[in-house]
Amino acid sequence: MTDWIGTTFTSTVGWEHLERLVDIDDRMAGSDGEREAAVATRDALAEAGGCEVHLDVFDIQGWERESSAVRAGGRRHESIALPRSPPENTTGELVDLGHGLPADFDADLNGSIVVVSSTVPEWYDRFIHRREKYCRAVEAGAVGFIFKNHIDGCLAPTGSIGTPAEPIGAIPAVGVSKEVGERLVRRFEGEPATVEVGANVGTATSQNVHAVMGPDTDEEILVTSHLDAHDIAEGAMDNGMGTAMVVELAAALAMREDELETRVRFVAFGAEEVGLCGSEHEADRIDLDRIKAVVNNDGVARNRTISAFTHGFPGLDDVLDRIADRFDHPISKIPHQNPHSDHWPFVLEGGVPGLHLRSETDSRGRGWGHTRADTLDKLEPRTLRESAILVTELLVLLARDETSLHHRPRTEIIAALQREGKAEGLSLIGDLPDDGSSKVV
Repeated sequence: MTDWIGTTFTSTVGWEHLERLVDIDDRMAGSDGEREAAVATRDALAEAGGCEVHLDVFDIQGWERESSAVRAGGRRHESIALPRSPPENTTGELVDLGHGLPADFDADLNGSIVVVSSTVPEWYDRFIHRREKYCRAVEAGAVGFIFKNHIDGCLAPTGSIGTPAEPIGAIPAVGVSKEVGERLVRRFEGEPATVEVGANVGTATSQNVHAVMGPDTDEEILVTSHLDAHDIAEGAMDNGMGTAMVVELAAALAMREDELETRVRFVAFGAEEVGLCGSEHEADRIDLDRIKAVVNNDGVARNRTISAFTHGFPGLDDVLDRIADRFDHPISKIPHQNPHSDHWPFVLEGGVPGLHLRSETDSRGRGWGHTRADTLDKLEPRTLRESAILVTELLVLLARDETSLHHRPRTEIIAALQREGKAEGLSLIGDLPDDGSSKVV
């Protein structure tokens, strides 16, 4: 039966939910808007055919943006505070560290305000996350952190800082556009500069949205996304589209529910953008041995070709190959570890076979993501529908009893991180303690 394909290819369910999400003014973690998005997603999953639909509320570190600035040369330069920056002002010598590679921090940075790029050069062997650059700046003695976008267009980047142990960072941090960053470095490097951050810091709550479909089995497949978005933009790509995909998948699987041999649990996580808080909360409370696989939709359907991090699980490669062959549709497989989205607590702590579904792009980094340009006009319904057809078939195959997937020991996951040069950076930001004893946050 292929009727479900035609229905999904003409469906408006996911796209209408995406429009609903982006029309919420602010989906920042812990905000009223994030809760509104959660309630809307709960209702959409119920309407799509999900059962046991509910919200699971949990506590998080609260942070609300106020004003920020960089001051140099007697004038104010436009910036935005990075979430979980402390609400402080600091002054120091402006120092340009270029791409912010680890070796760039091997300098006397005591008392300095450092400027680092949001990207790394193509020749470098790995991507360096913003939080790693921030922590290296703190360790080197910097008193302020300026995160400079590498994308043209006067777009200041955002993104959280801090560690699991200290969610509010040690030094003030702001994002500036490529153009502002270039001007600051050209005119004021070696001169005093001031970083000013205003924010409300306190306690807050977030929530995960749950729904289930299929038989009542001991094992479950998690199908996930995240609800929250940075408050400076619509959050269409990151990650309204991912949550729209989850809703569309629920509608498609409802037409194939009798084919499911393993229960599917849909979870739209809260508070991903400030440290994977929702997925960590879920991973802490469940028996990870019961999770057959986690399929995380974060960055999916931005472009037409799906890109899938498989984290080295061979069974996942096999299923993706079958989907690509059946539909004559390319799927890019990446066997490496990707520790910066909601699948990761399940992969690291439980050795759960994890897929992180994204879209193939021409360059490193988030593109429009984490800027004011993350808006609905850059997406299209066709890509959502095509991707939903592929992922629906993927989930049905994963749910079959004959599809054998095996968990891996945590030591193997850590060994893979070490081979890929990622373990040191994760240890630095507190996401992989040296003793290996605590969870990722």
